[in-house]
Amino acid sequence: MSTAPGPFVLIEPYAYRLDGHHLRTLVALARARPGALVIAPNGIARGAASGLREARARLVTGAAGPGGCLLLRAAGVLARLSWAGQRIVRHPRWPLYQLTVLARCLVEAAALRTARRLAPDAQTVVILSANEALHGAAAMLGGMPHLRFVHQAGAEDGRLVRVLERLARHAKPRVVALCPTEAVREQTASRFPGIAVQVRVAMVDDGRRLTEGEREGGRLAFSLPPAAAAVCLVGGWWPHQDITVIDQALALVTEPLHVIVTGHPLDEQILARWQALPSLAVHIEPGPLSQPVLRLVYAAADATLVARHPGTAVVPGLVMDAARYGVPLILSGHDPYLTARLRSEPWVRLFTAGDPRALAAALEDLARRPLPLPGQQAPRQLDMPTAEEQAAFLTRAAALLATGGAGC
Repeated sequence: MSTAPGPFVLIEPYAYRLDGHHLRTLVALARARPGALVIAPNGIARGAASGLREARARLVTGAAGPGGCLLLRAAGVLARLSWAGQRIVRHPRWPLYQLTVLARCLVEAAALRTARRLAPDAQTVVILSANEALHGAAAMLGGMPHLRFVHQAGAEDGRLVRVLERLARHAKPRVVALCPTEAVREQTASRFPGIAVQVRVAMVDDGRRLTEGEREGGRLAFSLPPAAAAVCLVGGWWPHQDITVIDQALALVTEPLHVIVTGHPLDEQILARWQALPSLAVHIEPGPLSQPVLRLVYAAADATLVARHPGTAVVPGLVMDAARYGVPLILSGHDPYLTARLRSEPWVRLFTAGDPRALAAALEDLARRPLPLPGQQAPRQLDMPTAEEQAAFLTRAAALLATGGAGC
């Protein structure tokens, strides 16, 4: 009798989005497990399908089977209803917001049903970007044990979430939640007792550091003089980013500085204010960027800037990007975990979270004294595994889950 494990199943609900780190992780894991079944219930972004074909992955967009299709259609209805309601009442505990959480759960359940139908003997089933709640409900409705990467603790649970999780308590032993930090693990374990929770970084190091040729090409692409200092600000301006402290700090900078801004959404009024500052040259690349263009942005910069509000307990993917691409980092000290990990690293310059004068000093120091590039071991310092190591870990964790274990 064969002891080979069943199909390796990767589920990415956000595969339709070009921005973020999910697509690169998805493709890297598919390459580590050729022949993997990849389920993108909400569709796939342009360019990502070709990478999966090269990995010899079996790609399924949407859902399969009557149960999966019904769950996916219901998720779409709830998502539209929640979106419309939140435009009227903006409060995380409002019942319509809870419908967003339920809609995400139904998408996951539809994907799990699809995996069950197309790969009934699959042992390793992983949701790469899982919702932060309704863990047991996803397993109950999807009918399949699975591992789920939970990237943040999320807002306080509403009544709908609490009721549904109580109804799904029998399915909780069929789930392992993987969290990026100890803080997120503690919050998840406290909110959802009965779920096995471990610390595990989702992002993987694909070994594709920037080359010297790319760095020269990036500087040329943005017309940066050889001796000019440049910092990049990557990603949409979401609430967790402290754009206010960046805005105030840039107004204090007197040394000449190039600022490359990318992402969506951006605030046009703030950008106009920056463009009017005499010490700044602002380069704007709006909207989600493809991986080749994003690499050019990082290659052009002497450092990437990551500023979060004090107390934010999530390791930003942008920090992981800096380590794996080989880009110096200017980082707010918003999280004791990150601060302890990176305080002594020569390629990282920390500043006090929420302090614009400290950030302005760090930016001016970059202009006078550039940071060295991260070493090859920088991803290891953030516990970032290779794709092969991640795939092996997930296979072991799934095998323990199948036998009633909770971890590796």
